[in-house]
Amino acid sequence: MSADLIAADGLWTSQAASNFITAAFIDGEGLDENELAGRTVRAFLGQRIDCAQCHDHPFDRWQQQDFEGLAAFYGQARVTPGGVIDRPMEEGEPTVYKVVDPGEEDGRVIEPRVPFHKEWADVEGSRRQRLAAWVVHPDNRRFERAISNRIWGLMFGRAWYDPVDDLGHPDDNTDDLLDVLGREFRRHNGSLKFLIRMIALSDAFRVRSDVAWADEDLYSQMSREWAVFPLVRLRPEQMIGSMYQAGRIRTTDQQSHLFIRFGKMTNEGDFLKEYGDAADDELLQQSGTIPQALLRMNGKFTRGLTETGAFSAAGQIMRFSGDDETIVQNCFLACLTRMPNAEERDFFVQQLRGIEQSAENPKQNSEDGDDTPDEVKRA
Repeated sequence: MSADLIAADGLWTSQAASNFITAAFIDGEGLDENELAGRTVRAFLGQRIDCAQCHDHPFDRWQQQDFEGLAAFYGQARVTPGGVIDRPMEEGEPTVYKVVDPGEEDGRVIEPRVPFHKEWADVEGSRRQRLAAWVVHPDNRRFERAISNRIWGLMFGRAWYDPVDDLGHPDDNTDDLLDVLGREFRRHNGSLKFLIRMIALSDAFRVRSDVAWADEDLYSQMSREWAVFPLVRLRPEQMIGSMYQAGRIRTTDQQSHLFIRFGKMTNEGDFLKEYGDAADDELLQQSGTIPQALLRMNGKFTRGLTETGAFSAAGQIMRFSGDDETIVQNCFLACLTRMPNAEERDFFVQQLRGIEQSAENPKQNSEDGDDTPDEVKRA
């Protein structure tokens, strides 16, 4: 999979892996080889070398010539109407990759080169195929550690070694958790399924997340030691998926009616465009922005999902629940797929009754929550 992302040819609509290349296409200027070089090392080797584009890395072993040599592997790649291709010849001469230094008119020709273990890239094929072989080589510990750390991060919401793309040199971290996971990942032929299963069976993955809320400092300390499951914010696609599902009683999946699936895809695209996509920064531990919070609470998508229509979860809950206790119970089931505990049930029943007594239109207030107390919104 990783090799395909680096070396795939073809049209992006049928060869999805080629979008790794097309994402670096700048209209009118072609491919940005520097962006591809930096992203390749961050994604597949777990290291940041972007600053080496302009100068030797001040804190690591990467040098400017290392960055330029890696970028040169993408020098023959082109994005054409027929898809991603490698153009090995140009006017009878091999296509070259040049770097134009500041103040210079003529560029320097850069030959593809890897920063270490050149023999790993000594294979037949295009430049990108040679680079892919070097990245995923069985002896490249950086690759297996980076993949293990990223999958751990996706499952926990927080990487074992944070940030996920700044692992440092592997010799500085001898035989730690990432080496253990990485060796098993390699031993099972690079199976992501096996790696995910192994992490899911770990003690760390099975601990609770709600054990230390009374003491925030204690919770933070236990979370850092992986003694509790870390609480993290949802990624944008998880956020909209959760909101969309909470607005319906029936499960929305590939078995749903075509009309339902089309509406979900359209609404998700519009929401993500407004909400923003973290892209390469999806595992950064940062809180959401104020515009994102406002979009979740008051956006067009939220208003549509909470209307008490005939087919919405809000409408069916209001219509068939009968009493306030059942309304709260069914809201928990629709949003969290669990029953409320006694404290939660009593709290929300009291809030719901207070809203109904003070509202001229209880139904409308149950939909949009404009008059809902701040503590209820936060809950």
